[in-house]
Amino acid sequence: MVIGVLIGYYVPGVQHSFETVQFGSVSVPIAIGLLLMMYPIMVDVKYEKLYKILVSKPIWIQIAISILINFVIGPIVMTALAWATLPDHAEFRAGVVMIGLARCIAMVLIWIHLAHGDDTFGAMLVAINSLLQIALYSPYAVLFINIIPSWFGAETQMTVHVEIWPVAQSVLIYLGIPLLAGLATRYTLIHFKGRPWFEDKFVPFMSHLALIGLIYTITIMFANQGHQIIENIGSVFRVAVPLAVYFCIMFFATFFALKALGVPYEIVITQAFTGSSNNFELAIAVTVGTYGIRSAQALSATVGALIEVPVLLALTYVAMLFRRKLNWSTRSSLMTINKKDIN
Repeated sequence: MVIGVLIGYYVPGVQHSFETVQFGSVSVPIAIGLLLMMYPIMVDVKYEKLYKILVSKPIWIQIAISILINFVIGPIVMTALAWATLPDHAEFRAGVVMIGLARCIAMVLIWIHLAHGDDTFGAMLVAINSLLQIALYSPYAVLFINIIPSWFGAETQMTVHVEIWPVAQSVLIYLGIPLLAGLATRYTLIHFKGRPWFEDKFVPFMSHLALIGLIYTITIMFANQGHQIIENIGSVFRVAVPLAVYFCIMFFATFFALKALGVPYEIVITQAFTGSSNNFELAIAVTVGTYGIRSAQALSATVGALIEVPVLLALTYVAMLFRRKLNWSTRSSLMTINKKDIN
């Protein structure tokens, strides 16, 4: 992060170079890094076990909990925090709300993987979030940016209109491409090299690629916005407050609520990260398309990505500490997913 900011501020023309390599509103260098992170995880997802998972009633309960967290609780919490901390900055507030509406589909899988969550269940939740996001993001933007504030007598922003295609494009790029590549790689190599070689040799090698992709992506993101960060440092700190609080509230509330219900660590941490993460690629694309690339809303969405990365990276260490230090119940209940359901 430090290296990226220094490059972005002191190396002339870095941001312009990034802007010339775009696919629509998607920065190609950042997209490459995200795909580099996603691909190894998608290779390791046990697709052959999805049927066994989906016939488990507790799994469906967890899916319902995930939908509640992501599409009801998450947007409400982010909107409330945006209004509580940015009452005098309508543009920044709108950008923060747009981040809260964009549910996780990409980088969350790296946090789940690093914290020893359940990759297969995580991929399933990401896929469900992606499909719901295509249908709900546009009406949610109108609801939370224009309609709900008017109920409390607040002046609304310019009418938000989000087309379905930018949302679908984000899903196709950051989920579809690595999913298809991972699926093809997994079963091709298992067929020709055998499962023992694949799991003992190839998967450990690919896990290093995911970490390289993470470091590369973080460096590129901060280099791309290094000049903006330094020149707008006051605004960055203002926007950082509701975002950092949001990530922590969503993570810890989900974590301890599910742990109290006796849910295994692997599922708890998967739910905690999917509930606290956001699709910053989509939020940036939509704010740039709606308000303009130099707008305060677009700056807020960009800051969202820069705050989310270090906060959730720190939370992976917190998660692993909890995994070692806390007692994890193995009792059976309706809310508990037994090991046989996920292994």
